[in-house]
Amino acid sequence: MKLNSIRQATVRAIVLGLCGVALTSAPAARAEDKMTVQSLIDRQLILDQITRYYYNFGKVDRQSEESFYTEDGELILGTRHYKGKEGIKQAYNRAPATPPAGAAAQSGAAGAGATPVAAAAPRERTAFNVAIENPLIVVHGDTATSQVIFTEYRQDKVGDPMKFTTQGKEYATWVKVKGQWLYKTRQIASGSNPPEGWKE
Repeated sequence: MKLNSIRQATVRAIVLGLCGVALTSAPAARAEDKMTVQSLIDRQLILDQITRYYYNFGKVDRQSEESFYTEDGELILGTRHYKGKEGIKQAYNRAPATPPAGAAAQSGAAGAGATPVAAAAPRERTAFNVAIENPLIVVHGDTATSQVIFTEYRQDKVGDPMKFTTQGKEYATWVKVKGQWLYKTRQIASGSNPPEGWKE
């Protein structure tokens, strides 16, 4: 029993020592920002949220994208701005594509007693993956900023190899709400320059 307690104390001391080494050797994001154990935990929690957000894409049963945002959150895609949870929901739940030309006319001309035109078969679901790289996360208490590079891969058809399709950057601001980190703003940019007015 005594030997087990000594082992546990030794493991705890090693873990605390490693945390101390990490804190003293890790350069602060800026000179005025002090790295703390809490800021390291918060950085990891934000990275986990980003990872969950991107893993969500392409899933059949996905978590609602707006649940990752604050009530007044904003999604910025180029010149389009989607504000609040309802706006963000609309950005991801677009109306289905319009039917091919002539399909509406055919169904309208069919009349009440005629057989309706069959709806098009649903498209086969192909794989869609998004990888994130080079996360730069700066925590300021209960707010934070993050930058990540994202790369999208898709299949042309099921069984085909994945193909690189798009790469860009995400710039985001974060707020801690009831212990959970949520996007305040999330902006997608295709170039390497940050959005105008961006501050870490």
